[in-house]
Order: sequence, then structure tokens, then C-alpha cells
Amino acid sequence: MQAVFFPFRLLYFIYVAIVFIVLMLLVLPVLLVAVPMGAIRGGNLLFHACKIWSDVWMALCGIYSPRIYAWKGPIPEKCIYVANHISYLDIPMIFKCVRKPIRILGKAEMAAVPVFGLIYKMAVVMVDRRSPEKRAASIRRLRAVLRSGISIFLFPEGTFNETGAPLKEFFDGAFRLAIEMQVPVQPVLFPDTMERMHYKSLLELNPGKCRSVYLEPVPTEGLTMKDLPTLKAEVHRRMEAGLLACR
Repeated sequence: MQAVFFPFRLLYFIYVAIVFIVLMLLVLPVLLVAVPMGAIRGGNLLFHACKIWSDVWMALCGIYSPRIYAWKGPIPEKCIYVANHISYLDIPMIFKCVRKPIRILGKAEMAAVPVFGLIYKMAVVMVDRRSPEKRAASIRRLRAVLRSGISIFLFPEGTFNETGAPLKEFFDGAFRLAIEMQVPVQPVLFPDTMERMHYKSLLELNPGKCRSVYLEPVPTEGLTMKDLPTLKAEVHRRMEAGLLACR
């Protein structure tokens, strides 16, 4: 049966890839305007351009993304967003999920992707975990972003979760930064991205529903580094329970 549908999947993939590239090329002029505006104003302008890119691309792909608020209270104005990571589709989902300017912590290797890499360098705080010096520079930039009133978005699992469990173990970085800067952690779930595009193959992309689910934010006011393991475990517990509930 898979062999019967393969030509249709291939044609769909070619279509969405062409649309992806064309829309990326349309964002490039915004990049030229944004660079001289500086890291804050220029970065915010590019964020809005990427938000429009994500809206249009996903709509043309037939993917719709409702935002669900399991938490009925207010979303923090300045926070560290954390989400599960299991698909390349998680990246455009960030812009569908969060509608005000943020900065994303991303892998330095992605900057090598043609066309996309140029935009990626401006929109993302890149981290190269192979270099302690570059890793420290990324942390300094994240602190500066938070001081300017802009939130951070990252994936605490670090890489794709290929374990079969709802979540992998979290790295400390997001929670260390949240405690240091005394900003809340805002958990967000992407429960459907693997169904829309499996991490094993880009050809698995398919149309359908792709939810983003906001959980209750976790405050860090008054916490110290001694509380880091407890904070990390609590966020992991809430996100794991939320993912299981979404199934």
C-alpha cells in the first residue's frame, strides 16, 4: 500500500519544498533591511517576517495549528519557553505558537543550510556545544536578550527525542538561565509534529492538525541554583503528563 501512495507523497513533498524555498527568498529582502537596524529592532522585524512565512507555508501545506491553553491564566510577558523536540516541523511551529517577538536558541550547524541559513543567523541565538567559548558567548547573548524584555524559546532535550518515551532527559541550561534571570519557565507542547513530519524522513510530511498546547508557567522567583534539579524535574513532569494526556 505504501508503494501505491509513494508517488503522491513525492509530488506533495516537491510542492511544499518549492513553496518553502520561494517564501524563504521573499524573506531575504527583509533580512537586508533588518541587519542594519541592529539585534533588537532588526531581530524583531525578522521575527514578524518569519511569522508570516510560517503562516503562509503551513497554510499552503494544508497544516492548521490551533493554539490550546490548558492554563487559563496569563502568559508571562518575559519568560523562557520550553517545548518538546521531535520533528523538523517544530521550527515553523514556534512562529505559529508564539506571536510576539522572541529569540530561539538553535544549533550552529543549521546556519550552513542554503538561503535558510542566512535568515537563521539573524533570527536565532546559535550555540556550538563543541566549543566552551562559543557556548559561553551564547549564554551572554541570551542574558542580554532577556534584559531587553524579549523572551527565549528553546528545546531542553537538545536534540530529537528518538527514545519512544514522551520526553528525553532535559539539559540544565534553560533552567539555570531562568533561575539566574528570575524569569518563569513557560512549557509548550507540540504533540502532533511527529505525525505531520516524522524525524526519520522529510518525505513523511503530510497535511493535517498540528496543535500547540500551553501549560501552566512555572515561576522561579526566589529560587537559587540549589533548586535547579527540582525545577527541571517539575517542568519535565508537567510536560510528560501533558503529552500523555494529548494522546
